[in-house]
Amino acid sequence: MASSFISFSLLFISLYTADGFRSFGLDRCVFNSTDLKDIEYIRSQYYNKVEYARFSSSVGRFVGYTEFGLKQAEYWNSDASYLAQLSGDKERYCQHNIEIDYQTALDKSAEPYVRLHSVTPPGGHHPSMLVCSVFDFYPKHIKVSWLRDGQEVTSDVTSTDELADADWYYQIHSHLEYTPRSGEKISCVVEHASLKEPLITDWDPSMPESERNKIAIGASGLILGLILSLAGFIYYKRKARGRILVPSN
Repeated sequence: MASSFISFSLLFISLYTADGFRSFGLDRCVFNSTDLKDIEYIRSQYYNKVEYARFSSSVGRFVGYTEFGLKQAEYWNSDASYLAQLSGDKERYCQHNIEIDYQTALDKSAEPYVRLHSVTPPGGHHPSMLVCSVFDFYPKHIKVSWLRDGQEVTSDVTSTDELADADWYYQIHSHLEYTPRSGEKISCVVEHASLKEPLITDWDPSMPESERNKIAIGASGLILGLILSLAGFIYYKRKARGRILVPSN
């Protein structure tokens, strides 16, 4: 799985004047591993939301972006001890915190679970559509594909992006439009860093899901009806036993 750049930031804000002019600094660590060579430390200086100067550990000095920033960059670059301090923050601040992040979260993984179900396809171009929904996986990168009688399906397949659940987990949904054939086998294949081998879920076409739901609802209603009928019969018998017969004249 290809690694992607991640960054975390530390924000410092100070209000200089009462009318709202604001100056602040933003420290960032951009990385794709815990290796020091894969880490870049950046300190940006802003005034009224405009970045006027930036220090990058990759450059080793400040660069100015405005007239004021050029003067400030020249001043800061003249202070060798200050530049050495900032360069040291790449290891002292960034690498230290990045190693903690990898230990607590970034190296963790969560196995996905799969739900395979049928839906009515839009437009009516195909008589059937299957949806392979994959939930609660981490990290984000995942591959979802389809097999039809052991061969990968490359047409009539659409998928969503990996959707964040806002709790570190993700979900994704892949749709397959197809024309059913007798005796065929259709499977959803999920490949993810948390899995030692691909997770394959086979579709059971013996009965459409909507029909299974109708039968389940009907069976539940029948059982409930039988229970109510039995309860009514028992109540009637008990009331009949308690009656007192009075002879007529």
